[in-house]
Amino acid sequence: MSITIYGIKTCDTMKKARAWLDEHGIAYDFHDYKTAGIDKAKLKAWSDELGWEVLLNRAGTTFKKLPDADKEGLTESRAIALMVAQPSMIKRPVLDLGGKRVVGFKPDTYAKEVKAAK
Repeated sequence: MSITIYGIKTCDTMKKARAWLDEHGIAYDFHDYKTAGIDKAKLKAWSDELGWEVLLNRAGTTFKKLPDADKEGLTESRAIALMVAQPSMIKRPVLDLGGKRVVGFKPDTYAKEVKAAK
């Protein structure tokens, strides 16, 4: 099983998620949005699976700094365009377990989903 964790290296939640994976001896690849970016097709696939509302980090400063006109009346295509342009707007981490994605980090959820994916 190949696991990839997507996010930003300096994010505190990312650090916790990666530490959890390391502590549990789970091998993974790390995809840093800041250095590698993210393509529209991948975000669209995630959106189809999870919903764009789950992926869009409305609580982050990047989203909050947007002009009100950009925040209002969001659609999937506009949200994906924002996330491609500024990957800091993607909720972190996105854990890709191959057949399933998990957004955010909760130790109990990781324990359950990683075990189920093996």
